[in-house]
Amino acid sequence: MFSDLRSSHDLAWRLAVRDIRAQYRQTILGILWAFIMPLANTLAWVFLNASGIVTVTDTALPYPVYVFTGTMLWAVFMDALNAPLVQVSASRGMLAKLNFPREALVVSGIYQTLFNAAIKILLLLGAVFILGVKPGWALLLFPLGLCSLVLVGTAFGLLITPVGMLYTDVGRALPLLLQFLMYISPVVFPMPKTGLASTLFNLNPLTPLILTSRDWLTGFAPDCLGAFALVNLAAMVLLLVVWAVYRLAMPIIIERMSS
Repeated sequence: MFSDLRSSHDLAWRLAVRDIRAQYRQTILGILWAFIMPLANTLAWVFLNASGIVTVTDTALPYPVYVFTGTMLWAVFMDALNAPLVQVSASRGMLAKLNFPREALVVSGIYQTLFNAAIKILLLLGAVFILGVKPGWALLLFPLGLCSLVLVGTAFGLLITPVGMLYTDVGRALPLLLQFLMYISPVVFPMPKTGLASTLFNLNPLTPLILTSRDWLTGFAPDCLGAFALVNLAAMVLLLVVWAVYRLAMPIIIERMSS
């Protein structure tokens, strides 16, 4: 597994460069699309909160900063989650005709996720400074939070890839599941104190990742580092397991696609 991972580096890099160029070549706004969607989502929620249509309890940060950082971090996670299935689906023809390390497709997706995340974060840092938030020295730890979101997203994305290749229902149901998952994550809503919502927020493995990453970005002291470390450790174990399953499943998937 690790030998194939090492040998897949060059091919993964070439695939990532090709796909990134194709992604932005025929757009007028180019890489700004990585920023526009989270910004539009932020403006929508700020409007809903300001107009009283949706009432959000007070947050330690100004609400525009809270929701903007949350939606940016959520976008990074979604990119990482979708990348394995998207990359493997887009390479059906290559999989059926060429023999190459299948890890190249997953690594290519990670490269693209990191590229898009870098754009988002550079723009996010500028917006945070404009809004008057001073991160402090903890900003140096913020990349660790981003890598954690990519790690967890890749692990879950690779988990659903074999099934998603065989049944398109997975790709269609995924946006619905992610929409629900966002509402039980501290993205646009603060952590509830009591009730069922509080239980769901606390059981959600993304909660400590988003909270800790936001705290590092905005200069607050994180209060869930233990849960943050536990989720990352579990994600590493899950990634190794689903990586092995992915390797075992690919010959079957390729045979099904070729028949």
